[in-house]
Amino acid sequence: MSQQTPVEPVWRPRVTVAAVVARGDQFLMVEENIRGVLCLNQPAGHLESGEEIVDALVRETLEETGWRVAPRHFIGVMPWLNPRHGDVTLRFAFAAEALQHDAARPLDAGIVRALWLTREEIAAAAQRLRTSLVLASIDAWLGGQRLPLAAIGRLGATGWG
Repeated sequence: MSQQTPVEPVWRPRVTVAAVVARGDQFLMVEENIRGVLCLNQPAGHLESGEEIVDALVRETLEETGWRVAPRHFIGVMPWLNPRHGDVTLRFAFAAEALQHDAARPLDAGIVRALWLTREEIAAAAQRLRTSLVLASIDAWLGGQRLPLAAIGRLGATGWG
């Protein structure tokens, strides 16, 4: 009987998308209830199986805020280690333009409200931010970090762009 070498499990980080949506000097944010604590976050959420990353951004922003957005730039991939359970999340941050708001649209479960805040208001609420990546995404955008959307590949594509 041959002895097989145990196969190491493949590491699989969580993948999320987040939208930096600026309107003048304000940014679209959500106030959400996370295990009984009210947190501030950008419109953000998990990539679903088979979903294009940019499509996830549009979907999550609409579901959490009622805003239809058009992605304009890729800001970058930001890794985050969850201190509570040790999982790693890869956060794909994008800049998007607000197009149209549907005030009658129900928001995702756990979302208390969508609101517009300045960078200073967001920084002043640092203890309420879902993660440090919220302000890091805004600061990267404010610092001019903008990559073309084509930098993100598409499922089934044979090349870049």
